[in-house]
Amino acid sequence: MGSALVSTPQLVAAIENKATRLRIQSVIATTEAGSGHPSSCCSAADIVATLFFSVMRYDPKNPKHPTNDRFILSKGHAAPLLYAAWAEAGLFDGAELRRLRTLESDLEGHPTPRLPFVDVATGSLGQGLAAGVGMALNAKRLDRSEVRTYVLLGDGESVEGSVWESVELGRHFRLDNLCAIVDVNRLGQSDPTMLQHDMEAYRSRWAGFGWHAMVVDGHDIAALLAAFDEAARTEGSPTVLLARTFKGRGISFIEDRPDWHGKALKKGDETQKAIDELTRQLKPDGDQLEIRRPDSAGQGAKPVKAMPPPAYKSTDSIATREAFGDALVALGEANPLVVALDADVKNSTFTEKFGKRFPDRFFENFIAEQNMVGAAVGLAACGKIPFVATFACFLTRAYDFIRMAAISKANIKLVGTHVGVSIGEDGPSQMGLEDIAMMAAQPEVVVLYPADGVCTYRLVEAAASHRGLVYLRAGRPKSPILYETTDTFAIGGCKVLRHSLSDQLTIVAAGITVFEALKAYDQLKAAGIAVRVIDLYSVVPIDRATLLESATATRGRILTVEDHYAHGGLGDAVLSAVGTEGVRVYKLAVREIPHSGKPDELVDRYGISARVIVETAKRIV
Repeated sequence: MGSALVSTPQLVAAIENKATRLRIQSVIATTEAGSGHPSSCCSAADIVATLFFSVMRYDPKNPKHPTNDRFILSKGHAAPLLYAAWAEAGLFDGAELRRLRTLESDLEGHPTPRLPFVDVATGSLGQGLAAGVGMALNAKRLDRSEVRTYVLLGDGESVEGSVWESVELGRHFRLDNLCAIVDVNRLGQSDPTMLQHDMEAYRSRWAGFGWHAMVVDGHDIAALLAAFDEAARTEGSPTVLLARTFKGRGISFIEDRPDWHGKALKKGDETQKAIDELTRQLKPDGDQLEIRRPDSAGQGAKPVKAMPPPAYKSTDSIATREAFGDALVALGEANPLVVALDADVKNSTFTEKFGKRFPDRFFENFIAEQNMVGAAVGLAACGKIPFVATFACFLTRAYDFIRMAAISKANIKLVGTHVGVSIGEDGPSQMGLEDIAMMAAQPEVVVLYPADGVCTYRLVEAAASHRGLVYLRAGRPKSPILYETTDTFAIGGCKVLRHSLSDQLTIVAAGITVFEALKAYDQLKAAGIAVRVIDLYSVVPIDRATLLESATATRGRILTVEDHYAHGGLGDAVLSAVGTEGVRVYKLAVREIPHSGKPDELVDRYGISARVIVETAKRIV
């Protein structure tokens, strides 16, 4: 667990000086910016100074060193404090802090991984601890290293339910390499916090969840050093330091005042008064500190092999969710960086196949989708390639985590199963009908929707190779094998399945509606109407060139068919791609809240069956 921290008066004085300097820099930066949270920085300055200049092991010139201890500022509004700590450690010139919150600087209002020392974006409160769970899992279960993870939370955000998902799972995984610190400064944005300074209430709650919980004076450096030392020596459970602090600490005219949240001090006399008061707190001969360095260089890269081709026969019938499970196992065999997370539906998403084959690389999150996505972001920040699976509808619970993952440019792969009315009898609460819109709304997120087992298998492989967030939509019902096992599927492509020189209409489908479109093609052909059929397996990015070429060949007409709500789905993606070129796009989609029923009944009832495609095509042409 590492060597004990020896507290001496000289060490305490040196850390106190660092904390004072962090306060001064936070005030200067936020005043120059004209906005920010200096009072929130001041409450946590002693905690951050103790961590950065005595407790954590890291290379101050190399924030990406693989065996650095990890630090997450979950209370992201205190970003200037984090920036000041890295400047004080020598990573960059402290003068850069004066460019805080400007367009020309990556020192943004809340931390993002544009900065090399930020692993995950924070600022939407209640998310840092989940990422910390992922990082701690990586060190304990995957890399088997001595790396410790520290997460600094605010007391206000501890009301978020997502925090308690992470607390529960930290206990479940016995993450004794994880240490949370709650900056209990008593004041929220608009009111005092729920518990204010009732430290026993905080302690009993965390302890009740199985954490080693310590109450500590967050402005007492010696007490903080002792608490962090005890945390490092605790085995079998994670630790939380519940630090009693005061907002605006060190600046008498704002300390513990409820009207100073998110307010920069005014330039001139007000700021100078604060800096003068803080400067008087600096102690002589208190500057000699040596940052603890990481122990080793970390593990070497493990070889990655090519995946074998899928083994499906043309006569097979398999659900795309099951093909995902098959592909994940094959991918796990080929790439040791691949890990999987699920939320108590692994026998439905088929991630259980991966879990049985690679138990050390599979993480069951139970019904805690927010923590699952957040932990995946933490794992990705440690260089792993996480595949995260649950029913598509339940990813809506974690959407803010997905939004923040996109801001983090996290290399995670989300798989939503049980999509659309085609799931059948379970009814609308279980039907993912808004997931394409949800995922496509985030910039740079890839959205894939395979129709058969071969395409699914190959797109799982493509998703793993793609650097960035990918969403793959997988269905519940079995479907025939459509493609040859030698076929290839590029992100951003599509497949033209039927075409002729006399085509009058292009039908664009994905997933189960591809098979409805093929049935409609046969019926329309028998009626003397030639149509083109496209499998748009990549919704984002979209193959605009092929769509335009097909539309041009079919009199500027496209009909889209999707097992998804009309707004923001496949049809809107196609319209956005080709609408500026004068192409008419007609959309078949689910347009009302559906009912339970047999899959075929529902597909027909809600207007996306072969019958409806034929009727609509006849009207169009």
